[in-house]
Amino acid sequence: MAIIAIQSLTTFKDTNEMVNYINSISERWEASDNFVGKQLDENMYKTLTNYRNDENVYFPDAPEMSVEGIEIPESFDAREKWPECASLREIRDQGECGACWAVSTTSVMSDRICIASKGKLQPIISAQNVVSCCNKYSCRGCDGGMNPSSWSYYVNDGIVTGGLYDSHKGCQPFSFKPCEHNTTGPLPQCSLAGVDTPKCVEQCEKGYNVSYTQDKWFGEKWYSIFNDTKRVQLEIMTNGPVVVGGYILYDDFLLYKSGIYSNLIKGPNRGPHAMKILGWGVENGVDYWLVANSWNTHWGDKGFVKILKGVNECHIDYEITTALPKIPTFY
Repeated sequence: MAIIAIQSLTTFKDTNEMVNYINSISERWEASDNFVGKQLDENMYKTLTNYRNDENVYFPDAPEMSVEGIEIPESFDAREKWPECASLREIRDQGECGACWAVSTTSVMSDRICIASKGKLQPIISAQNVVSCCNKYSCRGCDGGMNPSSWSYYVNDGIVTGGLYDSHKGCQPFSFKPCEHNTTGPLPQCSLAGVDTPKCVEQCEKGYNVSYTQDKWFGEKWYSIFNDTKRVQLEIMTNGPVVVGGYILYDDFLLYKSGIYSNLIKGPNRGPHAMKILGWGVENGVDYWLVANSWNTHWGDKGFVKILKGVNECHIDYEITTALPKIPTFY
């Protein structure tokens, strides 16, 4: 399939024209016909992404794990490998907070605790706690952050539990209301103005019967994998999902509905963005990564997206991070 290079915001008069164009040339993926808004506004991206790159951040290498002699299957889905883990099927909504970096990492933390405990421990690790309280690791809350900040906070300080908005589950549930991320649905549209980062409060919500300190979960160690597809696959098969940080987001990504995404319309780099990778597969002879986004289930394929695998599409293979959980001694 040919890649057509076009300046997105200057070529198309509205998003409907973009959708029609993509669907007329694309052989792998379909653009959504329920995207709203006559023009993509660059201000929207501060509530959709806000992952920050920092060349001075140290990324520890992943533990050595040989892929020799290990057969990596053509397809793998963590939801099928570990069906007992409910968090693997959960799509979060970062609301109007630019917290993809925190939402993606805490989702993986939740998954990996469940996997390591064989389903016996299923806490939902609080993205709210990370957004508000990891300031000493150069986090900027809803104004942006990096996955290493979340992992460092997890390993060194511990993170409390907290479910989705208004769930009243865990110590600190997410405080930002779900909203439509420029999709058509029953929720209000996300504001382009964004929201202020809540102050760090070291206590659990009223009615939760565990103290803030006792509720914390810790990581054993965190690490990174750069540009090594097989090592990433082996990591996911063995320990669970990982996080892609620094994914380059272009305008056409927002229009994704189904199929295997690859960038078709060139334009401004709107990223970077962070998401969870939980598997891979092949569709019509094309390899893909299976990815969970944080824009609720109204976006994409019920919140998920398949992204072209094997060519570092939009830098999806470049910066992979994850962590091993510290399972409590009482387990």
